[in-house]
Amino acid sequence: MRHSLPIAPQFYVTAPQPCPYLNGRMERKLFTALQGDGVEQLNNSLSLQGFRRSQNVLYRPSCSDCSACMSARINVAKFKPSRSQKRTLKRNSHLIRRATSPWATEDQFDLFRRYLDGRHADGGMADMDVFEYAAMIEETPVRSRVIEYLNEQTNALTAVSLTDVLEDGLSMVYSFYEPSLMSDSLGTFMILDHVDIARDAGLPYIYLGYWVPGSEKMGYKAKFSGLEIYNQGEWRPLDNPEDVQATDQPYTRDPISEQVANIQLPASTEK
Repeated sequence: MRHSLPIAPQFYVTAPQPCPYLNGRMERKLFTALQGDGVEQLNNSLSLQGFRRSQNVLYRPSCSDCSACMSARINVAKFKPSRSQKRTLKRNSHLIRRATSPWATEDQFDLFRRYLDGRHADGGMADMDVFEYAAMIEETPVRSRVIEYLNEQTNALTAVSLTDVLEDGLSMVYSFYEPSLMSDSLGTFMILDHVDIARDAGLPYIYLGYWVPGSEKMGYKAKFSGLEIYNQGEWRPLDNPEDVQATDQPYTRDPISEQVANIQLPASTEK
């Protein structure tokens, strides 16, 4: 007997666990599965509401007593590189971009392991093996690309971004790079190059994941001009990061039932 999947997505909440960004706080996520028909529309719709994709799951923070994590995106039309960012582009002008289908390779995994060992040895992904890496790259039900950056002289793989193509932009799902080249600011370079890709494709936004005031690990995103954050149910220009941290951080959350009720679903998935 054939069983069909639920028409409307089902939402769940993870158990609290220590926050990876702010010491002494607990993290909780609201999530749903990307499955069945209409996954592209669901990914587009929920990305506009602060959700992020990880393999076949869409999630966003739903911590009971903290709202510090806010989804961030660059408005391509309003972005202007700073002097430092222009130097980063020049420093990495020897890198060649290569866009491929979401397919994992040994070279990617070797770079990924060096990156984790050098930059995030105590992080939640530190123990990922080659099969888990392949799942992260390949288990995507939506339109995704792997953007590789290779050294023009040596052809060495230097940086990689797993990127989703949305209706209104590019979502940088996960990026990593050669840790021995820290001074080259490869993370910043990949974001700047994605701005160029989006501009050439006529896409208005680059989705960067979460900006977390007070977190050194995530605070770098505020250095990009044209940045917008999803805060209190709408996208707002991030004109002054200090003001957001001081005035727009109510460390309370609506009940989960209200959060779910307020999620706008695409017409094809509504009951």
